[in-house]
Amino acid sequence: MILLRLYWEFFVVGCFSMGGGMATVPFLFDLADRTGWFTTADLASMIAISEATPGPIGINMATYVGYASAGVPGGVIAPLGLVTPAVIIILLVSRLLNTLWKNPKVQDLFHVLRPASVGLIAAAAFSVCAVSLFTWDGALTLHWPSIVLFGLLLAAMNLPKLNKIPSVVFIAIAAVVGMVFQMVD
Repeated sequence: MILLRLYWEFFVVGCFSMGGGMATVPFLFDLADRTGWFTTADLASMIAISEATPGPIGINMATYVGYASAGVPGGVIAPLGLVTPAVIIILLVSRLLNTLWKNPKVQDLFHVLRPASVGLIAAAAFSVCAVSLFTWDGALTLHWPSIVLFGLLLAAMNLPKLNKIPSVVFIAIAAVVGMVFQMVD
């Protein structure tokens, strides 16, 4: 039964998360609250792992949740649920593509979807920052190690000599520092 629910929940996420993998994050926060399959702290870890591993972020996160919830079958079913709406839409649209692109109403629809995608990604960024940089122990407190790490990496990536270093190096450094912070906390 959990496999069917995993498929359905990620099918719904796939229907409404236009704009790429980060657009799925607000839906995953909601999914965490409704199902209890993972916590918001787990979601922050999922985002970090999904960003650092090859492949689409949304698929990586769906695989992570599915595997954590139902093992290997869940790790297969959840991403299938996520991509099913896109596959259906592509199959339907591909037959009418030339006609659709010339239709002004379709172009208007895509103009409407762009700001919605930006809004979903901005909401995801806000949620990730809230989970990563702040803690709530009855009062809102800043998580200084994360803020310092964020500032140092941001500054290092923008220095002329360091901005030629591949981003994966910064991701690896952040992962190591994050593990050190985790051990210290």
